[in-house]
Amino acid sequence: MTDLAQIKAAARKAAFIRRAAAHDARTGASVGHLSEVLAGYRGTTLAGYMPMRTEIDPLPVMEEAAAHGPVCVPVIKGEAQPLAFSRWTPGGAMKEGPFGALVPEVDDLITPQILIVPLVAFDRAGGRLGYGGGFYDRTLEGLRAGGAVLAIGYAYSAQEAEDLPLEPTDQPLDMIVTEREIIEFPPR
Repeated sequence: MTDLAQIKAAARKAAFIRRAAAHDARTGASVGHLSEVLAGYRGTTLAGYMPMRTEIDPLPVMEEAAAHGPVCVPVIKGEAQPLAFSRWTPGGAMKEGPFGALVPEVDDLITPQILIVPLVAFDRAGGRLGYGGGFYDRTLEGLRAGGAVLAIGYAYSAQEAEDLPLEPTDQPLDMIVTEREIIEFPPR
């Protein structure tokens, strides 16, 4: 393991502890700010995610968005590949995908224009520390090469960190939304 890999592993471990504590301490709805942001994009194809373990839950906002336009969730197609996105509907048939994430039982692939991105840690510059597979980094790079896309990191405020160990291949977020605030960044 390289020094950077060890530093990232330690940063993830600390962030997972903070995220678990925030998840356990949650007091109710945490989607208010995310709903506020997405209200301005009704009808735009939105990618959410099916929350796992202690991830902050975007499902209420995804359900709301599905009433106005297409919503999809990520599907892992293989190691070192970008994510695909399959159309999701509230109450639709789901199955377990790689790493235990739920995915639609039948693929109906669409391309999102807005992504709600799960993460382990974030910083105030739009940096994102993910799980280490690079799926979202490859995906965002490819989507951005094809046109404008809005990547919104969604996390508990406790997941904020300073001095994230980032690499040139790590794709920045355009905005971060927590249960407490909306953090916007100038266009890159």
